[in-house]
Amino acid sequence: MSNSTESAPNRPATPFAGRRIRAAVIGTGAIARGSHVPALARLAEEGETEIVAAVDIAEDAVQKFCAEAGIPHAYTDLDRMLEEQRPDLVAICTPPTLHRDQTVAALRAGAWVWCEKPPVLTLADFDAVEAEEGTDGGPYAAIVFQHRFGSGSRHVRRLIAERTMGRPLVAHCQTTWYRNAEYYAVPWRGRWETEGGGPAMGHGIHQMDLLLDLMGPWSEVRAMAGRLVHDVETEDVSTALVRFESGALATIVNSVLSPDEVSRIRIDCERATVELTHLYGHSNDNWRITPAPDVSDEDVAAWRDFGTDVPSSHLEQLRELVASMRAGERPRSSGADGRTSLELITALYKSAFTDTTVRVGEVGPGDPFYTALHGDASGWAPPAASAGESTSTVSQEVSA
Repeated sequence: MSNSTESAPNRPATPFAGRRIRAAVIGTGAIARGSHVPALARLAEEGETEIVAAVDIAEDAVQKFCAEAGIPHAYTDLDRMLEEQRPDLVAICTPPTLHRDQTVAALRAGAWVWCEKPPVLTLADFDAVEAEEGTDGGPYAAIVFQHRFGSGSRHVRRLIAERTMGRPLVAHCQTTWYRNAEYYAVPWRGRWETEGGGPAMGHGIHQMDLLLDLMGPWSEVRAMAGRLVHDVETEDVSTALVRFESGALATIVNSVLSPDEVSRIRIDCERATVELTHLYGHSNDNWRITPAPDVSDEDVAAWRDFGTDVPSSHLEQLRELVASMRAGERPRSSGADGRTSLELITALYKSAFTDTTVRVGEVGPGDPFYTALHGDASGWAPPAASAGESTSTVSQEVSA
């Protein structure tokens, strides 16, 4: 399968009115099977989408994938699929090192993109992708940040935005998971060139993105990182202190060393504490609101009324993405809205590896962290690639 950024020329964006959105899936691993295909299939039942093709470098894998999912066209070459099938939407479910070229190829072919996290390996890559997007009505490239979507996050986002619980003051964001040596035996994991970063980039990005979505823009970060257990190039644990534009302060912990796994966000506002505790996805029951002693029962009841339970999921994000496509509008978790999480992660690495406070907007062209999250820092930059080594041999199958 080609990873060339040269593809079919742009075609005019279409309104998709009166027809299904034609979708293609790139990569046939666990995340495609378990999340993307079911979401697309559900919307197909509702008359919104149809899956027209799948792509993987392993022909046997993609043929089996298509047979099981009822997908009519199997390919081993991305450019050929884009030219022959002309999909409206491409779901990218491959390892991170492939995301930039595949996203650019799809955008140049006129397709919108829904790409698994991390979207690309660096801010330079993100800016290169954004430069390929349409300027009026798409196509646009969105990141899979499914934790933003669902009734719980929507309700809490509104409460914080409206300041009904008062100003947010203190927050904690925790992604403490456990990954063993077998997990890192997969060749592309734990390497800067192919995964981009460690748990801050590949695991904690979801909770950090949700934190930013709830709290608003950040302004500065001070961080530490360690390589305590695993034989990897990247970190396996990091901590950070973050200041937001609002003045609120937060702590962030990202770990793959924690046997008691949990994902948690806690926000202390002036009149109440909001806490989300889950692992890989949340529903209304995963949220808890604790009022200050002087808050009225009426206010508490309103805050705790999350409405109909709509769990966070790929499906909920896809629903909103399809609606954005039909409206010709930039979707959430794309452009500047999607970039903010990657910028925070980049700043976290720069702070940890240079022992400095990093401010928003500081990392740009000319900064070594703009083009590599290790920033060529001593003790963190990878050894030079051995002769003949190439990332082109990385399997395009990816697991959750």
